[in-house]
Amino acid sequence: MRSSADRLRMAIGMVAAVTIFGTIGYVLFGFTVLDALYQTVTTITTVGFRELAEFGTAEKIFTIVLIVVGVSTVLYTFTLVVQSVVEGHLSEFVGRRRMDRKINLMRGHTIVCGWGRVGAAVAHDLHLEGHEVVVVDQDADRVRDLEFPTVVGDATRDETLRAAGIDRARSLVAALDGDADNLFVTLSGRDLRSDLFIVARARADESIGKLEHAGADRVVNPQELGAARMASFVTSPNVAEFLDVVMHDRSIEFRMREFDIPADSPIAGKTLRDANMRETSGALVLALRSPDGSFTTNPTGDTVIRCHDVIIAVGTTADFERLAAYASIHPTTDPRSRP
Repeated sequence: MRSSADRLRMAIGMVAAVTIFGTIGYVLFGFTVLDALYQTVTTITTVGFRELAEFGTAEKIFTIVLIVVGVSTVLYTFTLVVQSVVEGHLSEFVGRRRMDRKINLMRGHTIVCGWGRVGAAVAHDLHLEGHEVVVVDQDADRVRDLEFPTVVGDATRDETLRAAGIDRARSLVAALDGDADNLFVTLSGRDLRSDLFIVARARADESIGKLEHAGADRVVNPQELGAARMASFVTSPNVAEFLDVVMHDRSIEFRMREFDIPADSPIAGKTLRDANMRETSGALVLALRSPDGSFTTNPTGDTVIRCHDVIIAVGTTADFERLAAYASIHPTTDPRSRP
Protein backbone atom coordinates (compact mmCIF):
# COMPACT_ATOMS: atom_id res chain seq x y z
CA MET A 1 0.00 0.00 0.00
CA ARG A 2 1.34 3.40 -0.99
CA SER A 3 1.93 6.02 1.68
CA SER A 4 0.29 9.45 1.53
CA ALA A 5 3.58 11.01 0.48
CA ASP A 6 3.98 8.50 -2.37
CA ARG A 7 0.44 9.15 -3.60
CA LEU A 8 1.00 12.89 -3.47
CA ARG A 9 4.24 12.66 -5.42
CA MET A 10 2.54 10.46 -8.03
CA ALA A 11 -0.38 12.89 -8.34
CA ILE A 12 1.93 15.88 -8.83
CA GLY A 13 3.78 13.92 -11.48
CA MET A 14 0.48 13.21 -13.23
CA VAL A 15 -0.41 16.91 -13.23
CA ALA A 16 2.97 17.71 -14.74
CA ALA A 17 2.49 15.00 -17.38
CA VAL A 18 -0.97 16.29 -18.31
CA THR A 19 0.39 19.84 -18.56
CA ILE A 20 3.18 18.73 -20.85
CA PHE A 21 0.75 16.64 -22.91
CA GLY A 22 -1.65 19.56 -23.32
CA THR A 23 1.09 22.01 -24.18
CA ILE A 24 2.54 19.75 -26.86
CA GLY A 25 -0.93 19.14 -28.28
CA TYR A 26 -1.75 22.80 -28.65
CA VAL A 27 1.68 23.50 -30.14
CA LEU A 28 0.90 20.90 -32.81
CA PHE A 29 -2.31 22.81 -33.52
CA GLY A 30 -0.24 25.90 -34.29
CA PHE A 31 -0.08 27.66 -30.89
CA THR A 32 3.13 29.21 -29.62
CA VAL A 33 4.68 27.42 -26.62
CA LEU A 34 3.57 30.15 -24.22
CA ASP A 35 0.03 30.26 -25.65
CA ALA A 36 -0.13 26.45 -25.58
CA LEU A 37 0.93 26.37 -21.92
CA TYR A 38 -1.54 29.13 -21.05
CA GLN A 39 -4.39 27.33 -22.82
CA THR A 40 -3.53 24.05 -21.08
CA VAL A 41 -3.35 25.57 -17.58
CA THR A 42 -6.63 27.49 -17.95
CA THR A 43 -8.30 24.35 -19.26
CA ILE A 44 -7.22 21.81 -16.65
CA THR A 45 -7.77 24.24 -13.77
CA THR A 46 -11.28 25.01 -15.07
CA VAL A 47 -10.50 28.73 -15.14
CA GLY A 48 -11.39 28.90 -18.84
CA PHE A 49 -10.94 32.61 -19.56
CA ARG A 50 -11.17 32.23 -23.35
CA GLU A 51 -9.77 30.30 -26.27
CA LEU A 52 -6.76 31.97 -27.76
CA ALA A 53 -7.82 30.95 -31.28
CA GLU A 54 -10.80 29.57 -33.12
CA PHE A 55 -11.17 25.87 -32.36
CA GLY A 56 -11.94 23.41 -35.09
CA THR A 57 -13.30 19.93 -34.57
CA ALA A 58 -9.87 18.44 -33.77
CA GLU A 59 -9.04 21.18 -31.24
CA LYS A 60 -12.43 20.76 -29.57
CA ILE A 61 -12.05 16.97 -29.25
CA PHE A 62 -8.52 17.39 -27.88
CA THR A 63 -9.73 19.99 -25.38
CA ILE A 64 -12.56 17.69 -24.22
CA VAL A 65 -10.07 14.89 -23.59
CA LEU A 66 -7.74 17.33 -21.83
CA ILE A 67 -10.58 18.57 -19.63
CA VAL A 68 -11.67 15.06 -18.62
CA VAL A 69 -8.14 13.87 -17.87
CA GLY A 70 -6.66 17.12 -16.61
CA VAL A 71 -9.45 18.34 -14.35
CA SER A 72 -9.81 14.97 -12.63
CA THR A 73 -6.03 14.81 -12.12
CA VAL A 74 -5.86 18.34 -10.70
CA LEU A 75 -8.83 17.73 -8.37
CA TYR A 76 -7.31 14.48 -7.15
CA THR A 77 -3.99 16.23 -6.47
CA PHE A 78 -5.71 19.12 -4.72
CA THR A 79 -7.64 16.67 -2.54
CA LEU A 80 -4.42 14.90 -1.53
CA VAL A 81 -2.75 18.20 -0.67
CA VAL A 82 -5.67 19.29 1.53
CA GLN A 83 -5.84 15.85 3.13
CA SER A 84 -2.13 15.90 3.93
CA VAL A 85 -2.34 19.37 5.47
CA VAL A 86 -5.48 18.61 7.48
CA GLU A 87 -4.23 15.23 8.69
CA GLY A 88 -0.90 16.73 9.73
CA HIS A 89 -2.49 19.55 11.71
CA LEU A 90 -5.20 17.31 13.08
CA SER A 91 -2.68 14.68 14.18
CA GLU A 92 -0.56 17.34 15.86
CA PHE A 93 -3.61 18.88 17.53
CA VAL A 94 -4.97 15.54 18.76
CA GLY A 95 -1.53 14.47 19.97
CA ARG A 96 -1.07 17.70 21.88
CA ARG A 97 -4.50 17.45 23.49
CA ARG A 98 -3.85 13.84 24.49
CA MET A 99 -0.49 14.80 26.01
CA ASP A 100 -2.02 17.75 27.88
CA ARG A 101 -4.66 15.43 29.36
CA LYS A 102 -1.95 13.00 30.43
CA ILE A 103 0.03 15.77 32.13
CA ASN A 104 -3.13 17.04 33.86
CA LEU A 105 -3.62 13.59 35.39
CA MET A 106 -0.06 13.30 36.67
CA ARG A 107 0.72 13.75 40.35
CA GLY A 108 4.10 13.71 42.08
CA HIS A 109 6.07 13.84 38.84
CA THR A 110 9.38 15.54 38.11
CA ILE A 111 9.69 18.40 35.64
CA VAL A 112 12.99 18.31 33.73
CA CYS A 113 13.75 21.65 32.09
CA GLY A 114 16.15 21.32 29.16
CA TRP A 115 16.61 18.32 26.87
CA GLY A 116 20.38 18.39 26.55
CA ARG A 117 22.85 15.72 27.60
CA VAL A 118 22.29 16.40 31.29
CA GLY A 119 18.51 16.70 31.08
CA ALA A 120 18.21 13.55 28.99
CA ALA A 121 20.37 11.55 31.43
CA VAL A 122 18.33 12.79 34.40
CA ALA A 123 15.01 11.96 32.72
CA HIS A 124 16.08 8.45 31.72
CA ASP A 125 17.46 7.66 35.18
CA LEU A 126 14.27 8.89 36.84
CA HIS A 127 12.20 6.83 34.42
CA LEU A 128 14.20 3.71 35.18
CA GLU A 129 13.62 4.31 38.88
CA GLY A 130 9.87 4.41 38.28
CA HIS A 131 9.35 8.17 38.47
CA GLU A 132 7.05 10.02 36.08
CA VAL A 133 8.76 12.79 34.09
CA VAL A 134 7.60 15.80 32.08
CA VAL A 135 10.22 17.36 29.79
CA VAL A 136 10.21 21.09 28.99
CA ASP A 137 12.24 22.43 26.06
CA GLN A 138 11.94 25.27 23.54
CA ASP A 139 13.00 23.14 20.55
CA ALA A 140 9.94 21.27 19.27
CA ASP A 141 12.01 19.10 16.92
CA ARG A 142 14.32 17.99 19.74
CA VAL A 143 11.49 16.63 21.87
CA ARG A 144 9.13 15.50 19.10
CA ASP A 145 9.42 11.73 19.54
CA LEU A 146 10.33 11.41 23.22
CA GLU A 147 8.87 8.65 25.37
CA PHE A 148 8.01 11.26 28.01
CA PRO A 149 5.20 13.83 28.05
CA THR A 150 6.62 17.12 26.79
CA VAL A 151 5.84 20.82 26.91
CA VAL A 152 7.34 23.02 24.20
CA GLY A 153 8.06 26.46 25.57
CA ASP A 154 10.33 28.72 27.57
CA ALA A 155 10.95 27.06 30.93
CA THR A 156 11.67 30.44 32.54
CA ARG A 157 8.04 31.50 32.02
CA ASP A 158 5.38 30.73 34.60
CA GLU A 159 2.78 29.61 32.05
CA THR A 160 5.17 26.98 30.67
CA LEU A 161 5.80 25.53 34.12
CA ARG A 162 2.08 25.54 34.83
CA ALA A 163 1.49 23.63 31.59
CA ALA A 164 4.00 21.05 32.87
CA GLY A 165 1.90 20.60 36.02
CA ILE A 166 4.15 22.36 38.51
CA ASP A 167 1.24 22.74 40.92
CA ARG A 168 1.12 18.92 41.23
CA ALA A 169 4.81 18.10 40.71
CA ARG A 170 7.10 16.48 43.25
CA SER A 171 10.31 18.12 42.06
CA LEU A 172 11.88 20.24 39.36
CA VAL A 173 15.26 19.87 37.65
CA ALA A 174 16.72 22.99 36.01
CA ALA A 175 19.13 21.53 33.43
CA LEU A 176 19.29 24.28 30.82
CA ASP A 177 22.61 25.17 29.22
CA GLY A 178 23.06 28.58 30.81
CA ASP A 179 23.35 29.36 34.53
CA ALA A 180 21.25 32.51 34.06
CA ASP A 181 18.42 30.47 32.54
CA ASN A 182 18.60 27.94 35.38
CA LEU A 183 18.50 30.83 37.84
CA PHE A 184 15.28 32.14 36.27
CA VAL A 185 13.75 28.65 36.24
CA THR A 186 14.62 28.24 39.92
CA LEU A 187 13.13 31.63 40.80
CA SER A 188 9.96 30.89 38.86
CA GLY A 189 9.61 27.41 40.34
CA ARG A 190 10.12 28.63 43.88
CA ASP A 191 7.69 31.50 43.39
CA LEU A 192 5.00 29.15 42.09
CA ARG A 193 5.62 26.42 44.68
CA SER A 194 7.30 27.18 47.97
CA ASP A 195 7.36 23.46 48.87
CA LEU A 196 8.79 22.21 45.55
CA PHE A 197 12.09 20.32 45.64
CA ILE A 198 14.40 21.98 43.10
CA VAL A 199 17.69 20.67 41.74
CA ALA A 200 19.63 23.11 39.56
CA ARG A 201 22.59 22.67 37.26
CA ALA A 202 25.52 25.09 37.55
CA ARG A 203 28.43 25.51 35.16
CA ALA A 204 30.36 28.13 37.12
CA ASP A 205 31.24 27.91 40.81
CA GLU A 206 30.09 31.48 41.40
CA SER A 207 26.60 30.49 40.25
CA ILE A 208 26.12 27.93 43.01
CA GLY A 209 25.45 30.47 45.75
CA LYS A 210 23.12 32.46 43.52
CA LEU A 211 21.09 29.39 42.65
CA GLU A 212 20.85 28.38 46.29
CA HIS A 213 19.81 31.92 47.20
CA ALA A 214 17.17 31.78 44.45
CA GLY A 215 15.64 28.72 46.08
CA ALA A 216 17.40 25.63 44.75
CA ASP A 217 17.49 22.82 47.32
CA ARG A 218 20.49 21.23 45.61
CA VAL A 219 22.94 22.64 43.07
CA VAL A 220 25.01 20.28 40.94
CA ASN A 221 28.04 21.02 38.80
CA PRO A 222 28.22 18.10 36.32
CA GLN A 223 31.79 18.97 35.34
CA GLU A 224 33.01 18.69 38.92
CA LEU A 225 31.15 15.43 39.45
CA GLY A 226 32.57 14.04 36.24
CA ALA A 227 36.09 15.06 37.24
CA ALA A 228 35.71 13.50 40.68
CA ARG A 229 34.46 10.28 39.12
CA MET A 230 37.38 10.14 36.70
CA ALA A 231 39.81 10.67 39.59
CA SER A 232 38.14 7.91 41.58
CA PHE A 233 38.70 5.47 38.71
CA VAL A 234 42.39 6.26 38.98
CA THR A 235 42.70 6.11 42.75
CA SER A 236 40.05 3.51 43.66
CA PRO A 237 38.79 1.83 40.49
CA ASN A 238 37.10 -1.08 42.26
CA VAL A 239 35.23 1.20 44.63
CA ALA A 240 34.14 3.41 41.74
CA GLU A 241 32.93 0.46 39.69
CA PHE A 242 31.09 -0.99 42.69
CA LEU A 243 29.23 2.29 43.20
CA ASP A 244 28.42 2.40 39.50
CA VAL A 245 26.95 -1.08 39.75
CA VAL A 246 24.89 -0.22 42.81
CA MET A 247 23.62 3.13 41.54
CA HIS A 248 23.40 2.79 37.76
CA ASP A 249 23.68 -0.78 36.48
CA ARG A 250 20.10 -1.80 35.67
CA SER A 251 21.08 -5.33 34.68
CA ILE A 252 21.39 -6.47 38.30
CA GLU A 253 18.98 -6.18 41.19
CA PHE A 254 21.42 -4.91 43.82
CA ARG A 255 20.46 -1.34 44.75
CA MET A 256 20.92 1.43 47.27
CA ARG A 257 17.79 2.96 48.82
CA GLU A 258 16.81 5.36 51.57
CA PHE A 259 13.90 5.01 54.01
CA ASP A 260 12.23 7.52 56.32
CA ILE A 261 11.52 6.34 59.85
CA PRO A 262 8.03 7.47 60.90
CA ALA A 263 7.14 7.91 64.53
CA ASP A 264 4.91 4.82 64.50
CA SER A 265 7.58 2.49 63.09
CA PRO A 266 8.24 -0.48 65.41
CA ILE A 267 12.00 0.07 65.05
CA ALA A 268 11.90 3.76 66.07
CA GLY A 269 13.79 4.16 69.34
CA LYS A 270 15.56 0.80 69.02
CA THR A 271 19.23 0.17 68.41
CA LEU A 272 20.35 -1.38 65.15
CA ARG A 273 21.16 -4.56 67.04
CA ASP A 274 17.68 -4.78 68.53
CA ALA A 275 16.00 -3.82 65.25
CA ASN A 276 17.70 -6.84 63.67
CA MET A 277 17.08 -5.56 60.14
CA ARG A 278 19.95 -7.39 58.48
CA GLU A 279 18.84 -10.82 59.63
CA THR A 280 15.14 -10.13 59.11
CA SER A 281 15.21 -8.49 55.68
CA GLY A 282 18.65 -9.08 54.18
CA ALA A 283 19.21 -5.34 53.64
CA LEU A 284 22.43 -3.84 55.01
CA VAL A 285 22.32 -0.42 56.68
CA LEU A 286 25.23 1.73 55.51
CA ALA A 287 24.36 5.01 57.21
CA LEU A 288 21.73 7.02 59.02
CA ARG A 289 20.95 10.68 58.54
CA SER A 290 19.36 12.65 61.31
CA PRO A 291 16.87 15.49 60.78
CA ASP A 292 19.63 18.06 61.32
CA GLY A 293 21.44 16.74 58.24
CA SER A 294 24.33 14.95 59.95
CA PHE A 295 25.33 11.43 58.87
CA THR A 296 26.22 8.45 60.99
CA THR A 297 28.27 6.26 58.67
CA ASN A 298 29.09 2.62 59.32
CA PRO A 299 26.81 2.61 62.37
CA THR A 300 27.43 0.14 65.14
CA GLY A 301 24.85 -2.12 66.72
CA ASP A 302 24.44 0.38 69.56
CA THR A 303 23.34 3.18 67.23
CA VAL A 304 19.80 4.25 68.10
CA ILE A 305 17.26 4.64 65.30
CA ARG A 306 15.18 7.73 65.97
CA CYS A 307 11.95 8.77 64.32
CA HIS A 308 12.43 10.95 61.24
CA ASP A 309 15.90 9.53 60.69
CA VAL A 310 16.70 8.43 57.16
CA ILE A 311 18.18 4.95 56.75
CA ILE A 312 20.49 4.40 53.77
CA ALA A 313 20.66 0.70 52.92
CA VAL A 314 21.86 -1.64 50.16
CA GLY A 315 20.14 -4.81 49.02
CA THR A 316 17.86 -6.30 46.43
CA THR A 317 14.30 -5.29 45.67
CA ALA A 318 13.08 -8.28 47.67
CA ASP A 319 15.27 -7.21 50.62
CA PHE A 320 13.73 -3.74 50.56
CA GLU A 321 10.22 -5.12 50.39
CA ARG A 322 10.86 -7.30 53.43
CA LEU A 323 12.45 -4.36 55.25
CA ALA A 324 9.46 -2.11 54.51
CA ALA A 325 6.99 -4.75 55.69
CA TYR A 326 8.96 -5.57 58.83
CA ALA A 327 9.70 -2.01 59.98
CA SER A 328 6.57 -0.29 58.57
CA ILE A 329 8.76 2.06 56.58
CA HIS A 330 8.79 3.08 52.95
CA PRO A 331 11.32 4.55 50.53
CA THR A 332 11.44 8.33 50.77
CA THR A 333 8.90 9.95 48.48
CA ASP A 334 9.13 13.60 49.54
CA PRO A 335 12.60 14.96 48.77
CA ARG A 336 11.93 18.09 50.80
CA SER A 337 11.79 15.97 53.93
CA ARG A 338 15.53 15.46 53.53
CA PRO A 339 17.87 18.01 55.06
